[in-house]
Amino acid sequence: MSSAEQEEMMATKIIYFTINGRPEQAEFPVDCPAQDVKDLFRSAAEAGPHDILKLYNPKGNIINISPQLAPNTPQSSYKLEVVAADCNSEPVFSALRPGPGCGTELAVALGFDLSSMEKRLQSLEKKILIEAGETPAIVYEMKRQVESFREKLESVEHLSWLGLFKELSDATHKPSPFYHKRTLRKTLEECELVRDKFLKMSSLEVSEEVRQYLKTPTFDNWQWEDAEIMVLLQVMYMDLDFISAFNIELEVLQQFLYEVYRRYNNIPFHNFKHCFCVTQMMYGLIWLTDLRSKMDSIDLLTLLTSAVCHDLDHTGYNNAYQINARTELALRYNDISPLENHHCAVAFEILEKNESNIFRNLSTDQYKRIREGIIRCILATDMTRHNEILNKFKSILQTFDFSNKDHRDVLMMILIKVSDISNEARPMDVAEPWLDCLLQEFFNQSDMEKLEGLPVTPFMDRDKVTKPSSQTGFIRFVLLPLFMELANLFPCLEQHIIDPVRKALDYYTEMEKALEREKQNRAQSDKTGKSKEPSSSGPKEPDTQADAGLNLKPTTV
Repeated sequence: MSSAEQEEMMATKIIYFTINGRPEQAEFPVDCPAQDVKDLFRSAAEAGPHDILKLYNPKGNIINISPQLAPNTPQSSYKLEVVAADCNSEPVFSALRPGPGCGTELAVALGFDLSSMEKRLQSLEKKILIEAGETPAIVYEMKRQVESFREKLESVEHLSWLGLFKELSDATHKPSPFYHKRTLRKTLEECELVRDKFLKMSSLEVSEEVRQYLKTPTFDNWQWEDAEIMVLLQVMYMDLDFISAFNIELEVLQQFLYEVYRRYNNIPFHNFKHCFCVTQMMYGLIWLTDLRSKMDSIDLLTLLTSAVCHDLDHTGYNNAYQINARTELALRYNDISPLENHHCAVAFEILEKNESNIFRNLSTDQYKRIREGIIRCILATDMTRHNEILNKFKSILQTFDFSNKDHRDVLMMILIKVSDISNEARPMDVAEPWLDCLLQEFFNQSDMEKLEGLPVTPFMDRDKVTKPSSQTGFIRFVLLPLFMELANLFPCLEQHIIDPVRKALDYYTEMEKALEREKQNRAQSDKTGKSKEPSSSGPKEPDTQADAGLNLKPTTV
């Protein structure tokens, strides 16, 4: 092994941070396993094995605790906080220097040692560099092609671009044809791991800073794991005083949240994290608009629980697909909001079980009112009813009266609609990854529609839709009109949800213009190139992936 290779293998990274105002520094190898890095910071914070830690950069944003942490200086220290801790547990001490680990969970599950693979690749690359004197151009080209291929695999899960036909079985727990080769339904093992982690965390005392952050539309869901998300959902029920007001036993609430988690599927967008985002936005709106002083607790409990349950057992295919494909849901509900009716049915399946029925101590009248409210709210999330509900809200806005039940019912439908499509009201680094997930789910559906010979949903067609074009019209004609009507009733929402949506519209409008300019420039370049081609010439050397025959094109299905 050369001295250069030895130096690289021994290279370390130093991270400066503070914990409770105390300056600390962590040093670990650049190829240190992710879990060892997390354990290192856990040790520095003297945190228990189930406490929740978050690392903040100098701007106050949460960043991932991982080997990819950017090195910093003492002047630009990060801040480490234990945002949820078990006040009754003893602090855990361990060595600050991480030892050899097992790699990430995924690598272990797949039987890969990522560290050794990376070292091997680096070693081979250096050998080429030493022997050739410089990195050959072909290496860069191969890297580019591999990266391009990886992106294509990630964006087209079922490889329809290769013309592969996936035969779908009628089995109840059939694999999802798209989402990272995971089964559509969560496995029992997967659920029990998250459940155990959640129950161990459920007694943690969440910091006041996080509790306040949870009430804002800027909350970043991407930095929280599923078990942590369940802790935060529990906090929402507790901080709105539902536990005491409706005599909800804590273990029943926890079982309810677990059952909800279990019944959200492994799909790109309409998954458990989406459930949390919608619920968190609803929770934020309740606090921002001071709804606690305007509506009673039963209405608020209805709103929050409707948000939690609004997309239960979504399979990643919308109502148009359900109806055109004549699925079991479409047949069962006579083509009338098949998905939304199914979400309601699954919610009340969960609530029918005594051990997960958070409403079991309510009176018969209270239960009847909540059931009617949840059904009304979840059915309102069917976008085919958008104009009907928005126009109804507009008609009562000038004379809106919180003491009028009909007015409150319409407002509750508007609130869950706003929460359901509120991603663009969040910071762009939170919102944009959600758009990528949504487009992935859309494209999966349109690809399946093509494979099955069904009508293709236009706004889901990967051959016609671009990222910005999918958003500009939606924001301009759906989001903004809806949000602005709600802000007419609650002017305080202007800065919280309307200003960010306007910024998102500007962002995607500029992106759309840039794509159009690039398209025109490419067309002009192609035109110029063709005009300069000689009338006759010998065979030319391939200089692009397509010329080299590497651009795989779909075959006939």
